[in-house]
Amino acid sequence: QMELVESGGDSVEAGGSLRLSCSAQRSTLGLACMAWFRRVPGKESEAVATISRASVGSRQFVQFYSDSVKGRFTISRDDGENSFYLEMSLLTPEDTATYYCAAKWYLCGGGLMASSEVDLWGRGTQVTVSS
Repeated sequence: QMELVESGGDSVEAGGSLRLSCSAQRSTLGLACMAWFRRVPGKESEAVATISRASVGSRQFVQFYSDSVKGRFTISRDDGENSFYLEMSLLTPEDTATYYCAAKWYLCGGGLMASSEVDLWGRGTQVTVSS
């Protein structure tokens, strides 16, 4: 079973930026779709960003974002580093959450990854944004 490990969580002030990383110990080439979720205690987890191969075997990728982060967050992947990332900017206290990376072996069908689709989960990294 491939393990995903997040890093980069921190405490920042509103308006600041962070870069989260998710690393795997083996090649990520076979992971067609990757995503970042976040969870706040007492609330359901929210998919905030997804990056998926455009089609089976394609080298092109498509990205999807939740309305709450669109224009502020950017998801990317680097298979050479067996990693994917979440660049976060213009952070607000509402972005405070535990962030989890997730992946699945098959394509994400035209939108954000659903939690029910996830094949692999990371353990989470805390992001705290103060006002």
